[in-house]
Amino acid sequence: MRTTEPGSRADDRGLRNDRFVLLEHTGHPDDPTGRHYDLLLEEPAACQTWRLADVPLLGGPSVRAQPLPPHRLAWLDTEAGEVSGGRGFARRIAAGRYERCRSEHAGPETAHAAALIRLTGTPLSGILEISTSGLATLR
Repeated sequence: MRTTEPGSRADDRGLRNDRFVLLEHTGHPDDPTGRHYDLLLEEPAACQTWRLADVPLLGGPSVRAQPLPPHRLAWLDTEAGEVSGGRGFARRIAAGRYERCRSEHAGPETAHAAALIRLTGTPLSGILEISTSGLATLR
């Protein structure tokens, strides 16, 4: 017997909460560069979110990362759209699944990680470490 409505998120995916998206966010009034990227990790009630200064590249340099308040789950299913309150425009540039890495995946180089996340998606894949000092590195 089904416990969810047909067409709902949980209906097609079970009870998993493991999607991520990377949104390019332009035109936000408090962004002096005019563009940043929002990494959203699906959780049951909302998305855990970080503002990234740039797209992290596999083996590339670290990028600034700032935690943001939770974002609406609707952004996981949105290709592009206006952000409410006159806060610019966002469009999806990457999407996929994520898994939080456990401590056995961490080594001494990840001892100061605020988050260690395995991303499997297009075009973003790898282990993303977000440090407590506010840097994100994809390896």
